[in-house]
Amino acid sequence: MPEPQRVAKLIARAGLCSRRDAERLIAEGRVKLDNKVLTSPGVVVDEPARIKVDGRPLPARERTRLWRYHKPAGLVTTARDPQGRPTVFDRLPPGLPRVLTVGRLDLTSEGLLLLTNDGALARHLELPSTGWVRRYRVRVHGRVDPARLAKLAEGVTVDGVKFGPVEARLEREKGGNAWLTMALSEGRNREVRRLCESMGLAVNRLIRVAYGPFQLGLLPRGEAEEVPARVLKDQVGAVYDTGGAGADRRR
Repeated sequence: MPEPQRVAKLIARAGLCSRRDAERLIAEGRVKLDNKVLTSPGVVVDEPARIKVDGRPLPARERTRLWRYHKPAGLVTTARDPQGRPTVFDRLPPGLPRVLTVGRLDLTSEGLLLLTNDGALARHLELPSTGWVRRYRVRVHGRVDPARLAKLAEGVTVDGVKFGPVEARLEREKGGNAWLTMALSEGRNREVRRLCESMGLAVNRLIRVAYGPFQLGLLPRGEAEEVPARVLKDQVGAVYDTGGAGADRRR
């Protein structure tokens, strides 16, 4: 007998969407349990086959899968963009199933973006409590003050928003530009850019080079490479069941 789980989590693990989007589908009356419209995402169910979304049963669960993807600059990390800009999902390599992203990189950012077929895993890896550090190489324009850079390790408040400790180091300076390395675990919206702006530095290139134990390495721009199942189990299996998981998600 499968372990009972909340409906929103089962939908996410089936790969249809993130858990947050699953909750939205329930609120919109698009999810049924035993052919009755659900009104709460907290209902616990022991059998996914009892759930239907938009009149269709949940797809059969597959094993959890994870990919490293080298996102180019100029793509938005969303399924559809109201402004008509190209999205990550428009440019994924052929052969991938439907996937969703673990967190986001903004339009002009590039580098490592994790993809998965399991919405619950994506949510788990995004949470600050998971403790995974995101590492970036950042090119900035302006004069770098080493003392202010070091101060980031204590956590700072910018425009009333408190940011946790950030490990920051000056790599090199050339002309009016400098390269920094920054490591943080919170992953707030535009955190790196906002911290740099608070020091009078304008970011003109931002590359994520690592997300937790997974590295960008030499992965070519625009390419994706699946993380071996054994490696995925070693990294998240102790706190997250990877034995079965989401099927496809829209691109």
